[in-house]
Amino acid sequence: MSTKAVRINDQASDVGVARVDMKFEIVVIPVSDVDRAKEFYAKLGWRLDADFDSGKDFRVLQFTPPGSGCSVIFGKNVTPAAPGSAQGMYLIVSDVQAARKELLERGVEVGEVFHSAGEYAGPDEPYLFGRKRVSGPDPDHGSYRSFASFKDPDGNGWLFQEITTRLAGRIDSGVTSFASTNDLVSALKRAAAAHGEHEKRTGQADPNWPDWYAAYMVAEQSGKELPK
Repeated sequence: MSTKAVRINDQASDVGVARVDMKFEIVVIPVSDVDRAKEFYAKLGWRLDADFDSGKDFRVLQFTPPGSGCSVIFGKNVTPAAPGSAQGMYLIVSDVQAARKELLERGVEVGEVFHSAGEYAGPDEPYLFGRKRVSGPDPDHGSYRSFASFKDPDGNGWLFQEITTRLAGRIDSGVTSFASTNDLVSALKRAAAAHGEHEKRTGQADPNWPDWYAAYMVAEQSGKELPK
């Protein structure tokens, strides 16, 4: 078998070599009290994948958020970072208000929904879109623009970010998938609202609405132009 690199004609790539999938799956977060952190992340409704205790000086736990391909790990002697020093960790949701409501119902303190003032200097938390926060969701309900934040008991900081339409080129345009039933329901509701406007413009009912819905949902997820 040849071990030579295979050339590819990918204009979006700077390197003309065969691609190897690199799936980002773990983030290590520093905590001071392992059992307290375990209770908190279980309270969020995240799946406990592992709790390994050597019985001596090493313990590791893994939790996975609903619908996520990436998990978090914390424990004893798993990172030299100071507890609470992990900040600006993003949880992508299709409905930030619904995500916030769910955690509040679980007894988790979550800040009010906010949007960015579009400035990179300000009095609020200096983590990407938190430098100057404006109360309430983005007025235009733009994708990537509405947030809510919360912290774990050590102060590690999480941000909900609402994304309904990905920017072009940021996902595989040949694949349409939904991480959860809630994400699919939200996509169907947006398609239904857009289709209602489509029927108003045409002045008649559309018997091919399933095709229209499908085209809308695929275009929305891939960042392509939406059907009218």
